[in-house]
Amino acid sequence: MSLLLRRPPGRESYPRDVFNLHSRLLERAAKSCSSLGEDCMTTLPIVETQSGDVSAYIHTNIISITDGQIFLSADLFNSRIRPSINVGIYVSRVGSTTQIKGIKHVADKLELELTQFAELEAFAQFTSDLDKATQNQLARGQ
Repeated sequence: MSLLLRRPPGRESYPRDVFNLHSRLLERAAKSCSSLGEDCMTTLPIVETQSGDVSAYIHTNIISITDGQIFLSADLFNSRIRPSINVGIYVSRVGSTTQIKGIKHVADKLELELTQFAELEAFAQFTSDLDKATQNQLARGQ
């Protein structure tokens, strides 16, 4: 990428100013929105990961610039769970502060239950000797 832009390479052969390039690109999306008379900044950058690794250079750049991320999971999609949002690593900087109290309470409980279900499901693969409460929680999660 650095060679195409005729710039000296930096980390992972990307240009040293790739963070600035990303932020300028996202600012352009905001300018087009404000030109319509709206005070908003809505863009949907889509970044594909290799084996779900979100710690690569480009991914962390986009994550640090944006206010929230939705992580989709191929495993969930292949399990016919749609939308295949991985709630374990889903992030929102605004999130619950904009929700009414009732929705926030339900969302917090639901996120906890989904996280516990994922952990129990992984644990259940290694044993067939599950108590009734664990079986009920697995059935509820499915």
